[in-house]
Amino acid sequence: MAKILCTGIATVDIINELANYPKEDDEVRILSQSLTRGGNATNTAVVLSNLGHQCFWAGTCIIPPSEDNAGDLDSQIIINDLQQHRVNIQYVQFLDSGKVPTSYIILSRATGSRTICHYRDLAEYSFEAFKQLPLEDFDWFHFEGRNIEHTLKMMQLCRKRLPKVCISLEIEKVRDNIETLIPYADMVLFSKQYAQNSKTPDARSFCLEKNRQYPQTLIVCAWGKAGAGAAFKQDFYWQDGFRVDTVDSLGAGDVFNAAMIHQQLKQQSLTQSLLYACRKAAEKCTKKGLIT
Repeated sequence: MAKILCTGIATVDIINELANYPKEDDEVRILSQSLTRGGNATNTAVVLSNLGHQCFWAGTCIIPPSEDNAGDLDSQIIINDLQQHRVNIQYVQFLDSGKVPTSYIILSRATGSRTICHYRDLAEYSFEAFKQLPLEDFDWFHFEGRNIEHTLKMMQLCRKRLPKVCISLEIEKVRDNIETLIPYADMVLFSKQYAQNSKTPDARSFCLEKNRQYPQTLIVCAWGKAGAGAAFKQDFYWQDGFRVDTVDSLGAGDVFNAAMIHQQLKQQSLTQSLLYACRKAAEKCTKKGLIT
């Protein structure tokens, strides 16, 4: 299997499960609460590791507690979870100031929806740290679309030094200048949220429009329960979603992205890749936590 470098963030997720999403000013009882590691890049790394790949995380974290320093207890949650799933952390930047990013998540038992309030006070992974990595060791680079100035330099460096190694990019949210990253990616994984913010009515229109703008790039867009689409060389591919009883949709997009990377590494067709990725995302929605 492949050696994959995933660059992005890790978080601690505090997940509160409610019977229904609360109204403003409501006082409601939480049915269950859990605390776990989250973050798009590390979620993707964990799923790919569970699919048999050798995954490495490049990101920042606070120094964990030790006999010599107080550190941050939350960072130990992240480290323990990644090590449990065999994700290598040797390229992590451990910082001594800031706070581990935290996501406060409301899960509605009635619908399976998840609402996220995110807090962060931590420096992003720097280009200075990235350019010290042994990039020649990797078979695939995956980037979370954030920290645009530094991520752009990272992707440009990968493309210059290793032009034959595939680069994937996740674009989930609208951020200033985020589309400057697209020309350096072989595959871009867009969210439905991003597509809808682009005033595009459906996955087909969005994927084909982006493929017209970036003709050498495989454009993929997951469209929630409906399914997912992809466009390459102005051909459009679509896979219907699988009907399941949703228990927890948190992380389903990360599972989809990891599954697409896995299938492309296996040189599967886009039809087969979308089928596999949609099935894996649906499977994830039927249970709590990521697929193991």
